[in-house]
Amino acid sequence: MKKPVLVILAAGMGSRYGGLKQIDAVGSNGEPIIDFSIYDAHEAGFDKVVLIIRKEHEEAFRKNLTDKVSKHMEVEFAYQDLADVPAGITVPEGREKPWGTTHALLACRNLDAPFAIINADDYYGKDAFRVIYNFLSNEVKDGEYGMVGYVLENTLTDHGTVSRAICERDENGFLQKIVECPKIAKDGDHAKLTQDDGKTWEPIEKGAVVSMNFWGFTPKIFAQCEPIFEEFIRKGIVENPMKCEHVIPTAIGTLLERKACTVKVLTSNDRWFGVTYKEDKPYVMQCLKEYKDQGLYPFDLWK
Repeated sequence: MKKPVLVILAAGMGSRYGGLKQIDAVGSNGEPIIDFSIYDAHEAGFDKVVLIIRKEHEEAFRKNLTDKVSKHMEVEFAYQDLADVPAGITVPEGREKPWGTTHALLACRNLDAPFAIINADDYYGKDAFRVIYNFLSNEVKDGEYGMVGYVLENTLTDHGTVSRAICERDENGFLQKIVECPKIAKDGDHAKLTQDDGKTWEPIEKGAVVSMNFWGFTPKIFAQCEPIFEEFIRKGIVENPMKCEHVIPTAIGTLLERKACTVKVLTSNDRWFGVTYKEDKPYVMQCLKEYKDQGLYPFDLWK
């Protein structure tokens, strides 16, 4: 089996954040979160990274990230293109929003090695990369995938709602069901969700495990997701042409329902954090500074 590759979802528009948060500086030496993820992945054993971006952002990524990283890891770009749709589909006039992370995943369909896939703007922790690298090196098979799960309460923000995919596991630690919940909020030490824009709220059981889009796949996932995405888009452009999108947890949920794959839920001892909103940035900056002060990272990651 070929050596595992790291794939990073970095083509989002950052509408809630108000800018290109994938390369917004949060580290004390001007690093974005993605820098720390690539550093941790390299430390865990990865030596190639594929960045899924929008073509118009390539220059910004090269200037702020890849020119320094490429001295230590092989770096490739894959492009999420709004026009990359199944035959017979016409992109609605005026549509700018990407088609979602399932579509982004398909942008690197030429990969021929097992791979981990993560969000660009989430901090996952060193242990998570060691866990997924070990899984991809020793356990993953076609149709037998993995994901790193996190405790829901440890993934929330004080500054608004978040979208999370809540996971149900069987007694052997395999994913049974995954439900994408677009609006989850803190509720003291607990969490709650709304399905009607805040008119009513439902409590979520404490300690629920969620997917933070940290998956381990083989290239077989592309052939499995292509028909799912095609089914979605043919319906979506009729029902919600400007905003419909399909995400990886939903695709995995469909594959589980069809008994087309298994997913082992891996756990990490590290804490997750991210910058969903601009107001999250000071906390993230403080955490990363503390990690450097503790010696977990050098001041200059790529010196």
